[in-house]
Amino acid sequence: MDTGWKVEFLNQAAEAEFDHLPTEIKAKIVRISQLIEEVGVSFVKEPYVRHVQDKIWEIRARSKEKVARSLYTTARGKRVVILRTFIKKTRKTPKREIELAMQRIKELSHGKDIARQT
Repeated sequence: MDTGWKVEFLNQAAEAEFDHLPTEIKAKIVRISQLIEEVGVSFVKEPYVRHVQDKIWEIRARSKEKVARSLYTTARGKRVVILRTFIKKTRKTPKREIELAMQRIKELSHGKDIARQT
């Protein structure tokens, strides 16, 4: 089933952050991304994705030793745009990671390209 949703990286920096993850965690994020493309972003819920704040959501992945997050937003044209990927070292998502994602949202046509996620 083609829902029309596509998952993409905002820029090369966001993709490089993903590339530095352990293979097992990358595979899980890829699988969740494929799920979003297959069934649509509004049908993928916890434990795979979770709302963080404002227009930022997270794809959640873990291995036996590490926990990673890919922060994303939705954009026009049924796009899920990955803004930031990192290894999580504390229970809460660090404020600096959310702030960086918020800064990167501005790269999406200065915020005019953002869509509302349901």
